Amino acid sequence: MIRLWHGGSVGVHQQTRDESSQMSHRGSMILQRILIFSGGLAGAAGVGLSAAAAHAGGANTGTAASFLLAHAPLLIAVGLLPWNAVLRIGALIVLAGLVLFAGDLLMRDFAGTRLFPMAAPSGGTLMIAGWLVVGVGGLMATRAERNLP
Repeated sequence: MIRLWHGGSVGVHQQTRDESSQMSHRGSMILQRILIFSGGLAGAAGVGLSAAAAHAGGANTGTAASFLLAHAPLLIAVGLLPWNAVLRIGALIVLAGLVLFAGDLLMRDFAGTRLFPMAAPSGGTLMIAGWLVVGVGGLMATRAERNLP
């Protein structure tokens, strides 16, 4: 077991590499669960909102539903893939953009007001940026690939 010493002097704070790896693994598992849960929630909301748009009308609701359904598989897929920090960051950026974009469109239909000025364009920009980050992440090696002999 290799000991890593922090704080400048021996014995101030020690943490084994195994403990550090376990903490990193726990964080990765939490993020994985968040992405998969968010993908499932986005898919369910997309289906429900599609039905609402079909029965009650509302072009913004239909658009929000389409975006939720289109991005749900990305969130689930990235959550299920082996650890790749860049992919996960890209998916989180897409998720933030999706919340802003769909949230603003739904606020317009259901509350008659915007989420905040420029929420939908900001969300759309974040989704585009997130997809680009995911694309770059697809070109990068995963942690498992870096550890191959």
